[in-house]
Amino acid sequence: MMKSVLLTFLFLGMVAVLKAQEVPLDDKEDFAGMWYPKAMIHSGNLSSHEVPTKMFPVKITALEGGDLEATVIFWKKGQCREFKIMMEKTDEPGKYSTFHGKKFIYIIELPVKDHYVFYCEGHHHGKSFGIGKLMGRNPQENLEAMEEFRKFIQHKGLQMENIFIPELNDKCVPESN
Repeated sequence: MMKSVLLTFLFLGMVAVLKAQEVPLDDKEDFAGMWYPKAMIHSGNLSSHEVPTKMFPVKITALEGGDLEATVIFWKKGQCREFKIMMEKTDEPGKYSTFHGKKFIYIIELPVKDHYVFYCEGHHHGKSFGIGKLMGRNPQENLEAMEEFRKFIQHKGLQMENIFIPELNDKCVPESN
C-alpha cells in the first residue's frame, strides 16, 4: 500500500494551486495521450531511496464527465508493473481528486506549448508532502519549459536542491489505444 501511494505521488508529482501564475484550463482541454516526465521536485521529505532514478512515460485516458485515468508504469523486482490512478474532476478547473478526496492533483499549464506541471500535495502518515513534475507531450529536452518549472518551484517556496532530472526509460511504455 505504501509503495502504491508513493508511486502515485511520484507519477503525478502534483496539489496546491499557483494562484499567481496559474493559467486556467478550459474544460475541453484534452490531456489524453502519452506524457513524458522531464523533471521532478519534492518538498524535501523524501528519503534518497524513495526518489526514482528512472521514470516511464505516463498514459492519460479521458473518461466521461471530464475525469481522467493515469496509467503509471514502474519497475519492480525486474518487471514492469502497471498502476492505474483515477482522477476525478472537481468544480475547479485543472483540479482533480484522487484516493476518495484525500489527495488533489493540479494540472498547471505552462506558457511553453505542450508542457504542464502536475503537482500533488497531501498528507501521508501524518506528514505533509508536495511533489511536482514537469511533463511534456514529447520526450525531448526543452530549456524554456525547464525555466518555467524553476519559476514554479520558486513560487511554491520549494528548494532547488530537491529538483532532479530522472532518466526516461521506455522499456515499459504503456500501449497507446
